[in-house]
Amino acid sequence: MARRKKKLPTEPVTTTIESMTHDGKGVTHIDGKAVFIHGVLAGEEVKFQYSRSFRRYDEGKVVEILKPSTNRIEPKCQHFAICGGCSLQHLSPEAQIESKQQVLLDSLQRIGKVKAEEIMPALTGPVWGYRRKARLGAKYVRKKEKVLVGFREKGAPYLAELERCEVLHPSVGPRLVELAELVRSLSCYERIPQIEVAVSDDHTALVFRHLEDLTDDDRNKLTEYVKQQDLYLYLQPGGPDTISPLWPEDPQLVYRLPDYNVEVAFEPSDFVQVNSDINQNMIKLALEMLDLQKEDRVLELFCGVGNFSFALARGCEHVTAVEGEKVLVDRANANAKRNKIDNVEFHVADLFDVDPQTPWLKQKYSKILLDPARTGADGILPLLRKMDVPRIVYVSCNPATLARDAGILCNEYGYKLKKAGVMDMFPHTAHVESIALFEKD
Repeated sequence: MARRKKKLPTEPVTTTIESMTHDGKGVTHIDGKAVFIHGVLAGEEVKFQYSRSFRRYDEGKVVEILKPSTNRIEPKCQHFAICGGCSLQHLSPEAQIESKQQVLLDSLQRIGKVKAEEIMPALTGPVWGYRRKARLGAKYVRKKEKVLVGFREKGAPYLAELERCEVLHPSVGPRLVELAELVRSLSCYERIPQIEVAVSDDHTALVFRHLEDLTDDDRNKLTEYVKQQDLYLYLQPGGPDTISPLWPEDPQLVYRLPDYNVEVAFEPSDFVQVNSDINQNMIKLALEMLDLQKEDRVLELFCGVGNFSFALARGCEHVTAVEGEKVLVDRANANAKRNKIDNVEFHVADLFDVDPQTPWLKQKYSKILLDPARTGADGILPLLRKMDVPRIVYVSCNPATLARDAGILCNEYGYKLKKAGVMDMFPHTAHVESIALFEKD
């Protein structure tokens, strides 16, 4: 006989929050069962309302904060309670950093069974208006008879009704209502599902995804708007390879690394770091941790459009940079020419399934820089073991996979984790960006 599902209380329940999850939810236990609650902090006494029940845990929504944490602050964003874009605005920036640092340390110890000899101070920067890459959802809601543009609601698949975004770059953040009205003015307003944002050092680009052809009038409305607002506009009728500019005819998106006299050109769908200030300091820190010397030959894996590559090339003898996506390697080669840098070579390779006889694997390197995606770099580590390179710097966007790979490097390959620390690439979110130095005697 199937077990009858326990009926949840309908009245608010009082509890004390025991801890926080890695994605910013509060954790408590009621009758031995975990309950995850948005918008609360560790140590707080709260009233909450049950919202959903699952076999192993329940979820709830906070009703009232009875005893607030000393780390609680007033969120700047008027939409914080509903928007799923940020989860930590109610936690002071200093406490956010402490929390992220602890996530990194806990992951290294629990998953990788390793401990860093030195914990570096966190890299921090502006906490508002920092985000220069985003995908905004767009949807016509019949019940409201209006178009919404923005991010999804917390814990729900629906778009939140937003007026502005405080973390988006100021060229876009205050314009969500304008963009929604612009979409509503088009003939195919129900067939515009997404607006991608890409901000360069000089211009802001919007990419309108459209699921049916635009009329001439639609194109004129879009063009007039971006001209007035000094924006770039691209259209995307299909996949990423269908993106093309509408205004101007030949837009140029670049970001500069002035410390290295480098200018990196990119397309709006390319991966670039969302936080310009942190990116500048991250590159500088990575090169310092590598202890880059003029005679060094560096292997860089997961190089993208060349974010680290050209700064590395300015300070060493040679860089071999490898990336899995051919379109990004083509962009990187173009950037090498743009910057007149001839001591870097780029290769396309699936870094999770590399032929051991690949020529670049047989070269001699003195330093390695890794900057993988969230899945980490475990697919390439066995081949790196044979190189016996004495110094590796690992840039990570996922502390769990960094910890896993750190365990392999330290517990199996003979490296020591000399330094590790976090970089606040995404303030007010639970996303943890980190960097680590591995050395072998």
